[in-house]
Amino acid sequence: MKLAIISDIHENFHNLILALHKIEELEAECIICLGDLINAGIAKVLAIQNMPVYMIWGNNDGEKTDIVKASYRDGSALKVSLNVYDFLEIGGRKIFISHYDDLAAPMARSGDFDAVFYGHNHLAAVENINDTLVVNPGELAAQKTGEASFAIYDTDSNTVELITLENTISLKSELVDTYFRENREALNFRSEQSFKL
Repeated sequence: MKLAIISDIHENFHNLILALHKIEELEAECIICLGDLINAGIAKVLAIQNMPVYMIWGNNDGEKTDIVKASYRDGSALKVSLNVYDFLEIGGRKIFISHYDDLAAPMARSGDFDAVFYGHNHLAAVENINDTLVVNPGELAAQKTGEASFAIYDTDSNTVELITLENTISLKSELVDTYFRENREALNFRSEQSFKL
């Protein structure tokens, strides 16, 4: 079974729609969203997909009431967790999902999971920790790295492929980068590493 793993959309509808087309083309059967929608309209787009969509909260999800309402609409494909992490069993695989990067390695070291997926810092990454696949699909927003990416996880082989989208849009610019670097200490971003690119 193929699962699409997306994160950090940050209300970039354009890149989300590109990703949804690619996910359909790659014949994924489920979408796991690791949070940071910002705009409740993103939840409405996720809710009308032709496959199940499972979402956990990030630290930037906007109007949570409207996001939950989108999940309760008739025919909604969207299911929203109560947390910023969750435990799933899909396709015979035990999976831990979290918005936060600092939960990924400890959960992988536990040996309880086949795969661990996380987001938050916007940096696409794939590694193995104690035979557990640990994946950050990167950001759909292309806001920090300038690239929009997601992952396709195959439960049959316990492997993952990172997909970088083409024809994306981004708010990343030299002006924004310079401002963030000059004001790094005052801004106190939690995921400082992603601004060093």
